[in-house]
Amino acid sequence: MRAAAQGIVWIGVFLGVCVAPLAFALMGVNRPGQGFWTDFSVALGFVGLALIGIEFALVARVRAIAEPFGTDAVIQFHREIGYVGLAFIVVHMALSGPGVFAAFSPTELPWRARFAVLSVLALLILMVTSVWRRRLRLSYEVWQALHAVMATVAVVAALIHVLLVNYYIDSLWKQVLWAIMSAAFVGLLLWIRVLRPLWLWRRPWAVEQVIPERGRITVLVLRPNGHDGLRFQPGQFAWITVGRSPFSVTSHPFSFSSSAESAEAGGTVAVAVKALGDFTSGVSAVQPGTTVYVDGPHGVFSIDQYEGAGFCLIAGGVGIVPALSMLRTLADRDDVRPVVLFSAHRDWDSVPFREEIGELTGRLNLRVVHVLEQPPPDWTGETGHITADTLRRHLPSAHPRFQYFICGPNPMLDAMEAAIPQLGVPIDRIHTERFAWV
Repeated sequence: MRAAAQGIVWIGVFLGVCVAPLAFALMGVNRPGQGFWTDFSVALGFVGLALIGIEFALVARVRAIAEPFGTDAVIQFHREIGYVGLAFIVVHMALSGPGVFAAFSPTELPWRARFAVLSVLALLILMVTSVWRRRLRLSYEVWQALHAVMATVAVVAALIHVLLVNYYIDSLWKQVLWAIMSAAFVGLLLWIRVLRPLWLWRRPWAVEQVIPERGRITVLVLRPNGHDGLRFQPGQFAWITVGRSPFSVTSHPFSFSSSAESAEAGGTVAVAVKALGDFTSGVSAVQPGTTVYVDGPHGVFSIDQYEGAGFCLIAGGVGIVPALSMLRTLADRDDVRPVVLFSAHRDWDSVPFREEIGELTGRLNLRVVHVLEQPPPDWTGETGHITADTLRRHLPSAHPRFQYFICGPNPMLDAMEAAIPQLGVPIDRIHTERFAWV
């Protein structure tokens, strides 16, 4: 109920932020030559700006915002309202003065229009590089830096544009409202780029061990340096900065692989990283003693968030990492509830942590089902992809009362979200964690 109440509050805040800017355009005395379409375009512009400001809040890593909905839902909402906000702003620009074609002759525009054009161009660059990042062959690090810079340019240019237009904020109450909105934008920027990195800078971690694992995975064991560490729930993740300042633009999200119980009383934590290119390909070369900054924990993809008679964990590839954290934690807690793990990989040699998972079957009421795309000749287990029939063959009769946690490639998650309800499992018992956000 607490999460539901928080969700309702945040939805109310979202609607309020979207509606409040309409006061700039819809309240007050019309000026000569200012008709319906002018007021309408201004309303669209202010609402679009408010949506772009909300985008900052969604990616500010504020746990209170993400917890009621889940990180996946927040990221997806971030994408969708980005499209809507851009559409509002482009239509606003098209209906106001010179329109979008003015961008081709910026030297003839007044400065207020130049900043409008700059804001729209920054938004377009941000959108194109996000939607087609892989086609443009942008590394994650380059994309993240470009995303941060373009978002900042878009918002600052839009704020300057409104100030230069001036006559929509010419009364005291409008100036107060605009000052509150501007302060919120600036406050979010300060939190993201100054205050949070400063807090992280005062809480460094050090790499204690670098452990290679099958499937091109490297485990980093981290120890708190001069502080009490952190506590997390099994299945959660953190944003990790390795060997760089916490003020650097780029950081990377990785799931904890260790037991949540090991983090108690300032203990070590472990994250597991798969070499997929860019930064991750060099993780195996990280040296013990390297300084690391850990921004977390984040996410609600955890067995501690949902009560159930048992658990079904479905993992594909590196999605085994949060599942392993859950299994290790359950074992440390002597939990006797039944657990079924479906572990999907290309071949037997690429299955990470398989020896430890096998040992955990002796400490837990655990059944492990390996599913291989390319099985060895003597393989007698499941092959191909996980389907509803695969689940039916191995889940116990009490499975409708289980909680289901799925992590892996997006196609697998989409397939499981369609398959699991066929087993009579309520949708609110199905929880996903997607790694491919961009």
